[in-house]
Amino acid sequence: MKFYCNQQTLARALNTVSKAVSMRTTLPILKGILIEAKADGTLMLTASDLEISIQKKVDANVAEEGAVVVLSKLFGDIIRKLPNEDISIEETQDNNILIKTNSSEFTVISMPVDEFPKIGELEADVKEIPLSKNVFKDMVRKTSFAASIDESKGILVGILTEISPKNISMAALDGFRLAVASEEMDGAAENSFIISAKIMNEISKIVSDEESEDGINISLGEKKATFHIGDTEIILRLMEGEFIKYRDIIPSDSEITVRIGRDGLLESIERASLLAKEGKNNLIKMIIGNNLLTVTSRSEEGNVKEEIIMEKTGSDLEIGFNSKFVIDVLKAIDDEEISMKFKTATAPCVVTPVEGNAYEYLILPVRIPTI
Repeated sequence: MKFYCNQQTLARALNTVSKAVSMRTTLPILKGILIEAKADGTLMLTASDLEISIQKKVDANVAEEGAVVVLSKLFGDIIRKLPNEDISIEETQDNNILIKTNSSEFTVISMPVDEFPKIGELEADVKEIPLSKNVFKDMVRKTSFAASIDESKGILVGILTEISPKNISMAALDGFRLAVASEEMDGAAENSFIISAKIMNEISKIVSDEESEDGINISLGEKKATFHIGDTEIILRLMEGEFIKYRDIIPSDSEITVRIGRDGLLESIERASLLAKEGKNNLIKMIIGNNLLTVTSRSEEGNVKEEIIMEKTGSDLEIGFNSKFVIDVLKAIDDEEISMKFKTATAPCVVTPVEGNAYEYLILPVRIPTI
């Protein structure tokens, strides 16, 4: 095998596929990247941790076909440190890899190609789902933070994607908060699937890095899905199991509705959280009365009081929250103003747009005798 490739082109491709490299595995081959030089003048780079596989095609000048597996971290570090010029890479007779530029030369050991996991074919009966890059990235950003990071929670580490002929929605929850994002979308058949939030975030990063202006196309099978993004393919296993019927836990009515500026509320809660009482779930208290929403917190080091002007309908209320959960929601929203709906001090708060239904967040309160 021998080929020539631009340093920056190869470095970007390695950055993409390395997202599927497993660094904690006991199988050394899973720490590698498979590089295949093809007669059509392309390289195919592949990495897999057995749950997700990423393939990236790049242009190259292929002098001799072949395939090698290189250690991802070492090979990637070398390529990234080389100058921006054409690199010569070839397999030597003793199965080492020779990397050469005008002024540098590295020799690294390769790993057996036949030990690299085979990327299985997608099921025969697949459904094609086209998606806008921006819509996908925005929806993942608005929901992924609410998924559980505790692997023992099973399906709760995933994001549920639901598709209807007119709409696409994503939902994630961890038992303390729920995030739902929705967008209008025409032309897709009814479908649903669950993918871990960690993988969805990685896909979102790849979408951001991909220079192609094409959208995303998902080939959805019963157990696996392939995301086609320009010259990149991401093959992954779908999570199995039934997602929680999240619509049933969103309150259908409210006693109090608050319309308030997002930026001012976020800044006030971030300041108040600096003094949130230790050991009390980052506790803050919201006091809703007249035209002011007052945020307070107290600790041994001091206390803080923040006041924000708002519009309110309904009665007054005092309610406590884990400040982190509220901050996460407010950071995921772009709107200047939001609507917050309350019922009692022990019922969830629901955050929605002032108009429309692009998102819906549910945050459980924290019981507080006093702060």
